[in-house]
Amino acid sequence: MGYGPGSALRPFPAPHLHEGPTTAGMMFSVVLCLLPAGIWGVLLFGQRALHVLLVSVGASLLTELAVSGLFLRRFTLADGSALLTGLLLGYSLPPAVPLFIPAAASFFAIAVIKQSFGGLGRNWLNPALGARVFVMFSWTGPMTRWQAPLAAADVLSGATPLGLAKEALSHPVPGLRGPIELLLAGLRPSGLRAGPLSDLLQRLGRLAPAGYGQMALGNVAGCIGEGSALLLALGSIYLFVKKIIAWEIPAAYLGSFGLLAWAFGGLPFGAGLFRGDAAFHLLAGGLALGALYMAADPVTSPLKRPGRLIFGLGCGALTFLLRTWGSQPEGVALAVVLMNMFVPLLNRIGGRPISREAEQ
Repeated sequence: MGYGPGSALRPFPAPHLHEGPTTAGMMFSVVLCLLPAGIWGVLLFGQRALHVLLVSVGASLLTELAVSGLFLRRFTLADGSALLTGLLLGYSLPPAVPLFIPAAASFFAIAVIKQSFGGLGRNWLNPALGARVFVMFSWTGPMTRWQAPLAAADVLSGATPLGLAKEALSHPVPGLRGPIELLLAGLRPSGLRAGPLSDLLQRLGRLAPAGYGQMALGNVAGCIGEGSALLLALGSIYLFVKKIIAWEIPAAYLGSFGLLAWAFGGLPFGAGLFRGDAAFHLLAGGLALGALYMAADPVTSPLKRPGRLIFGLGCGALTFLLRTWGSQPEGVALAVVLMNMFVPLLNRIGGRPISREAEQ
């Protein structure tokens, strides 16, 4: 909508033309870009991972339908936000988690975080990440039991690369100079069985330095959809090109985290300053999923560029602090949720736009 001279609030006479992506179009575009990582996660972890995703998405859709229909008296499933929330939430859960946990998490994400504040566009926390934090602190035991990829029934506790690195700091391994050596030393469960997928993973993994290729492909224990940083990054290219997500937050997030990991990540291993393994930490855990798809959520992130950059820098710094000195090896969800609380303050930096459309 155009504005007349002399006043920023005086519109030109009709007709007004609208051009740009719709809410539903943006949501379904993100879903499509996420699908390759989800399909890959199901191939790696098996049918149980598919069940978790279906329960998460199904519970999210049913909760949205019930709450919006019974209390708000409107149909909101068509905007795609509930589908995206359920999918992101399922991606951030372990494949061996009991099925009541994705159901409870989806209900909390939609009914408590999203709809209780007025629905889409009014929630102050990212629903998927807020629900992930809720179930993590409510059912810590099941949320920290991991399944090794392509293993028949190999469910271990603390078997992710980040978990192994955290454990190595508590029980130092002689001669260990960095976290990637844990993978090279065979300290993680392999459980690989012969087959076409296993052969493909081994061939692709050799294209990168030892250990990093398998991490980029997601061939390590972890959550269902967050493992393959490569697929998540490839899917996000379309979102950046179409300007569905802004570049400032992912760039500041990954840049600040990578810099801190390089500068200080080697200290716990006795390697000194500026000898940390930044590549390991950038590929491990839910960093790619959180930085590329969740932190840049337009509803719960700042409106203006200065605020976005500060938001991303804060997410990166908090993630590094939580991973390095926190009680849990992962820190993405809690870091983003904490920074969501500062968004109203960050929106005051550089002036306050009338609306999100005015900022574009």
